[in-house]
Parts: sequence; structure tokens; C-alpha cells
Amino acid sequence: MSQALKPLLPGSTLGVLGGGQLGRMWAHTAQRMGYNTAVLDPDAHSPAGLVSHHHIHTDYLDPAGLKQLAAVCQAVTTEFENVPADALAQLAAALPVSPAASAVAVAQDRAREKAHFVKCGVPVAPHAVIDTAEQLAAVSDNLLPGILKTSRMGYDGKGQLRVTTRDELNAGWAKLGQVPCVLEKMLPLASECSVIVARGRDGAMVNLPVQRNVHRDGILAVTEVFAGNVPDALANQAITAAKAVAQELNYVGVLCVEFFVLADGALVVNEIAPRPHNSGHYSQDACDVSQFELQVRTMADLPLMQPRLHSPSVMLNLLGDLWFAHPSGANASQAEPAWHQVLALPGTHLHLYGKREARVGRKMGHLNITAATPEAARAVALQAAAILGIAPF
Repeated sequence: MSQALKPLLPGSTLGVLGGGQLGRMWAHTAQRMGYNTAVLDPDAHSPAGLVSHHHIHTDYLDPAGLKQLAAVCQAVTTEFENVPADALAQLAAALPVSPAASAVAVAQDRAREKAHFVKCGVPVAPHAVIDTAEQLAAVSDNLLPGILKTSRMGYDGKGQLRVTTRDELNAGWAKLGQVPCVLEKMLPLASECSVIVARGRDGAMVNLPVQRNVHRDGILAVTEVFAGNVPDALANQAITAAKAVAQELNYVGVLCVEFFVLADGALVVNEIAPRPHNSGHYSQDACDVSQFELQVRTMADLPLMQPRLHSPSVMLNLLGDLWFAHPSGANASQAEPAWHQVLALPGTHLHLYGKREARVGRKMGHLNITAATPEAARAVALQAAAILGIAPF
């Protein structure tokens, strides 16, 4: 099968649905490799659109916009999972689209996602699907306390409620609008990790090293990557599970699989993201092939090489909170963070996303720290966090 693939060489035009920061970093990488880029996004000031050769300002399901994108591109991807799967399906009639609409549709629905994990034989938390009042009433008491999540459109902690009693579960479902939900049993967590895999149309698959993550308020705050950041057996299990998830989806593109590590050392799959991921940003400066280059390679049917981690790394997520001295105050004052102090630290790499307005909770950029040893990377990261007002970790 691999012999039938004809690579799209530099000089071709690659397209993306979505104009956020992931699209911007993908576009920069594609351009560095010699490709032209096209972005379809309804925001005239989208970060990716502002740096691309073509910026198509339409809704994701606009027929004229999709036709224009298909006309200028030789292949298309997506940079966020909530792009309508129908848009990907329409484009796929005209040119190669990765990931496929069918794979994105699974990631857009927690119930389908959970069913896919079970089908793959990878461990998941005990859960129940709640689409109706009858299913709500039939929920086992063993799933409480739990986390009630909307099946669709939830990300960064949104669309989720903790429920400890049946009364709270009933009230929570009502608060979420009685939309389809998944109830997951709360488990004793020791840590969180993720694996990013890239799979080509020929079935070739590679992975980035296992990422150890810290979330705050449902948003990724810190990622640490170095040899031994998680036990070898656990790392191998996570990589095997992530590849199984991609293989069973017949996935093409970059896929992030997030895991919970339980207090007893067991591993359970949390969710997938059918795109590059926050937790893979360190790869821009700590690996010889970044997650965004892997995305370009899968789109263009270029060879996939196993990435090599050449430096221990820590990634700090930079939220809009850092621009405000008192983000919760009535008269919050906005000021640019002290980047000059941060960049005076060794091994710091600043990535800002070109967003015009800082808002509390908004992802504005990230800071990668690389060093010769994990201890040195962590020490500098803690210094940078102190300068920026990020809580230590």
C-alpha cells in the first residue's frame, strides 16, 4: 500500500479547518518545510489565518468556503475537534482529508469515544451513558461519586459537574440541560499523562515520548518530559494503548490520547484529541521532530520518523490571567508579563499565539524550557513560574 502513495512535495498547498493557535503553529511548520498554507475560519483575525497564504473567512459548513478551500489545496486537516465532521466529509469527496470525518466524530462524542476504548480493549473508568430520564434512573450507585460530562462540546473542563449523591446527579443533569451525558466514576488519581501518536495513510505509526501532565481547573498547566518521568512499564502500556486506539480508528494524522494514572498504579484512558495537543508543545524545542511536523508529514504522505527527545523539557501553559495583576478584581489592570526576565533564564523558549486580547482563562502561549538534566529544566521552570505568577508545581 505504501508504494501506491504519492507524496505531496514542498510547493504544494496544505489546508486546515480552524484558525487557532494549533493551526498557526502548524502553518509556521508547513511553511518552514516549503509548503503554502490555507486556513478556513470565520474569524477575520484568527491567529492561523493571519500568517497563511490563504485565509478563507467563512463558516465551517459554508459550501462556497469549502469549495474554495478544496480548490486551492491538495490536502486538508483540522486543528480542533469541534469542527463539524460534515465539513470534513464534504471535503473528502474532493481531496485527501486527515483525520477522517469518522474518526473526528468519535472524538466529538464521549459516549462513542468510551465505546471505542472498550472495543480496543484499553482500560477505561467505570461509566454510564445517560441520554434519557430512564437511563438516569437506572444509574448504579457504584458510579457515585462521579463526574457528569456532556457527551458533546466539552473541553478544558467545560460541560462537567462533580456529583456525589443521586440528588446531585439528577440536579446536575437538569443543570446541563438534560442533554446526552456520560457519568464517570471518580477514581483515586495519582497523576495524569498523555501520548501523541502519528499514523500515516500507509499504516506507519510513530509516537512522541510519554508526557506527564498537571491540570488546574480542567486546563493543562504543566507538562514534563524526560526519560523516567513515568515508570517504564507504565510508559510502554500507555504507548501500546494509544497505538491501539489509533489503529482501530484507521486514523490518519496526529492523535493525542490522555490517561489517568490511579493511586494503585493502574492506567485508564480518559479521552482523545484528533489533532496536536497542548501536552505536545514541548516537542517544538525538545525533539528532533515536533508534533506539528508530524502533522504535515501525515498530510503530505511523507515518511514518518520516530521522534527523538534530545533534551529534558518542561512546558508551562500561559493563560490570559498572567496579563492581569488582579484578575478577579473589579478594576483589573492589564500589563504585559515580564518576558525579558523569563528570557534571561537559560533554555527558555517563548511561543505566543498572536491573539489580540488577553482574557482570564484564555490560552495565550506557552513557554518551553529545555536543559541537560530534568532537575535543571525543572529548576528553571520554577523560576519562570515565579516571575510570571504561575503557582509552583
